[in-house]
Amino acid sequence: MDRVFNYSAGPSCLPIEVLEEVKRDLLNYKNKGFSVLEMNHRTEDYYEINDEANSLMKELLKVGDDYQVLFLQGGGYTQFSTFPINLAESDDLTLYVKTGNFSTKAYNEGKKFTNAKVIATSEDKNFSYIPKITKDMVDQNAKYLHICVNNTAFGTCYNTLPDTGDVPLIGDMSSIILAKNYDIKKFGMIYGGVQKNLGAAGATFVVIKNDLIKENDKIASMSSYKILADGKSIFNTPPVFSVYIVGLMLKWVKKQGGVESLDKIAKEKSKIIYDLIDNSKFYKGTANVYDRSPMNVTFLTPSEDLDIKFVKEAKENGMINLKGHKAAGGLRASLYNAMPLEGVNKLKEFMNKFERDNKV
Repeated sequence: MDRVFNYSAGPSCLPIEVLEEVKRDLLNYKNKGFSVLEMNHRTEDYYEINDEANSLMKELLKVGDDYQVLFLQGGGYTQFSTFPINLAESDDLTLYVKTGNFSTKAYNEGKKFTNAKVIATSEDKNFSYIPKITKDMVDQNAKYLHICVNNTAFGTCYNTLPDTGDVPLIGDMSSIILAKNYDIKKFGMIYGGVQKNLGAAGATFVVIKNDLIKENDKIASMSSYKILADGKSIFNTPPVFSVYIVGLMLKWVKKQGGVESLDKIAKEKSKIIYDLIDNSKFYKGTANVYDRSPMNVTFLTPSEDLDIKFVKEAKENGMINLKGHKAAGGLRASLYNAMPLEGVNKLKEFMNKFERDNKV
């Protein structure tokens, strides 16, 4: 069977050339006689993979040695509780913006460990926009302000980062990492699962300023950024295979021209589908125009039955995972870095044909 175009929100598609390299190393890693799946994490082979991924991540994000890069287990969800216990005490004020399901989950975890407060939400319009955050809304006594930078379920993202003054900005960047050219130095910390833009499921990245990493003997060792950073992400057995793929993806991103280039490409790809939606009386976008995500295009047909039919017929035509998130409904096309322009144009052609065939 020929490969399909996979518009999954995550785990998502990977570049063919990356998969080809994985295929070669799966049986015989760099002709050393063993599989990358069999690699011992306490060997020079893995130290090289880990160090190179760490260095490339800093290079592509344009951060220096005042930041630490960690590759960890547990998924982005684990960080919802890990960063609060590292950055704040139980009585400390922490701030959150609710713009979707993951930012809500982060808040729900944060309030278990800190005096967490929601300063803005777009819940009133089913998370279809990003609420404006002004500096005067950010209590300067807070330990941090947390945002989900890109919202996969509802198709919105921060096109302008909030000014938090001296309060560290914490960003869940699971679905926008290395795809939009943010100034990472405006964040005290970013984190996310790698399975959308950065690799295969199994690893989590954390990029954190050194001055936020503090010793704390009251928290578990596996949750301590200090211990994990001192161990260079190898305090315990890391997700070796997943970090290996992250390294390949980072090389691929650099080969494409880095984040600036991929940011431009992402805008061009998403514009193809957004223009179609905007000029159609059949499709309807669900996100506020200014706050639209370049990664996750969310939209509706005139009815739920047509949404179902759209997903079914798209699959028959070699396009999978176009069903919307259960929290949002409708349809969603995730156009991550590895989605080629060919896949975007094929989706456009299918959408045009589906509209002609199903006009109501």
